[in-house]
Amino acid sequence: MAFPDTITLSLISHTNVGKTTLARTLLRRDIGDAADQEHVTDVATAYPLIESQGCRLLLWDTPGFGSTPKLLKRLHASGSTLGWFLTQVWDRFRDRALWCSQQAVSNVQAEADVVLYLVNAGESSGASGYVAMEMEILTWIGKPVLLLLNQTGPPRPAESEAAEISAWQEQMGRFPIVRSVLSLDAFARCWIQEGELMLAIASALPPAKLDAFTTLKAAWQDANLAAFHRSMDILGSQLAASAADRVSVTREKLYQKLGIARASLNDEMADAREELSQRLAARSIKALDDLIALHGLSGHSARSSITAGTSDFGIPSRVSESVWSAVGAALTGAAGGLVAELKTGGLLFGGGTVIGFFAGGTGAWLLAKGLNLTKGSDHSVRWTLEHFIAQAEITLVTYLAVAHYGRGRGSWQDANHPPHWTDAARLALDNVRSDLESIWKKAADASIPASALAPLASASLSAAASHLLRSLYPRIPLDWLQPAPTTTHALPSS
Repeated sequence: MAFPDTITLSLISHTNVGKTTLARTLLRRDIGDAADQEHVTDVATAYPLIESQGCRLLLWDTPGFGSTPKLLKRLHASGSTLGWFLTQVWDRFRDRALWCSQQAVSNVQAEADVVLYLVNAGESSGASGYVAMEMEILTWIGKPVLLLLNQTGPPRPAESEAAEISAWQEQMGRFPIVRSVLSLDAFARCWIQEGELMLAIASALPPAKLDAFTTLKAAWQDANLAAFHRSMDILGSQLAASAADRVSVTREKLYQKLGIARASLNDEMADAREELSQRLAARSIKALDDLIALHGLSGHSARSSITAGTSDFGIPSRVSESVWSAVGAALTGAAGGLVAELKTGGLLFGGGTVIGFFAGGTGAWLLAKGLNLTKGSDHSVRWTLEHFIAQAEITLVTYLAVAHYGRGRGSWQDANHPPHWTDAARLALDNVRSDLESIWKKAADASIPASALAPLASASLSAAASHLLRSLYPRIPLDWLQPAPTTTHALPSS
């Protein structure tokens, strides 16, 4: 297919800063070679990032800059016959690193509409002397530059990220070619931040390229919004199934009539709790695996078993003895594994996907209370409202974990989540608390199937997640991120 309108981005950095890793994250597929050593990439290669309606956005992965002083000297001499010989012949065979650096410069000169210059944010904005020299080279070339902060570490509160960006903006103020400074870590970026990159590219392009880029940006937005709403469908279906899930306890009446010991009743409730826990764990593992695949990642959620009962659960003193007993009663079989995962924060996702979620006393209390089952009028038991709300909260945190997982990290691995996500998720759910309570109450009617509740749960999660992303990224205009229509449950799978 011919692409009459092509826009080109050249990804440039000092060697071994992470260009190929970021390229993999942006492209959602493995390309090139990524290793912790210099000059892994030695030739510039173009990859299509977006294609739509005859327009194409290309991303060039280029060799890294090496010895910048040497490179500056070569560039100044490149106009002479001797300079040409040294650049094109001598360096290629006798100084491969220098030759690779020159290929990066040639790529920017010949191809780039916009330069994406990657820096290691782990180094202070003024500490890397090579950054200033490489900015001189890019100034000499004259193409607009977007400076991207890589290796920023786990996602941070908005004010911390803003302070880091501000420090780099101040440092880059003497280089007019730098149009924007953005945080875009190859390991922990969110697709929302990629949207900020799209806006920055639009502001750096010449007017003649804007119509084509508007088409490409719309295609990017449509694809990512579809993935967002599909994510909410997956998680909404899981949440609705938890609301409607129940286990029959019809033996209770018989026990009471025959005067059978209360211990037998407790055994029946323990069996019901274990059965609900097994189904909850199975649904949650599947939902997480679906999210991983949907976001262009590889791998699966961990299914490792955590030994139960090795330490206390941090239950505060205000919790009654009956609640403590409920926790103890659950420490058997599959339910024991679930409770052990709850200790490390993995309520819904085996292996501690959201480790630390219940680190606080309040969370531990909510956990214990949630393990008590509520009885329905139809001689069945199901999860309490508190447990259901806790599941919704952890569902949002898990969505964030997947949405921020850069493909450059490799296959999915469970990891700690940033602590500020938990508070942000809780606040976001406050906006839809009444809707979630309504879903849970509707689910008390056994004649209403989970499939009928799923669109309601998806819509509630979509509204909460939209609020959550806006709160985490207040600098980024997100007017296009609206709650899903009520028909989102019919969206096709990616």
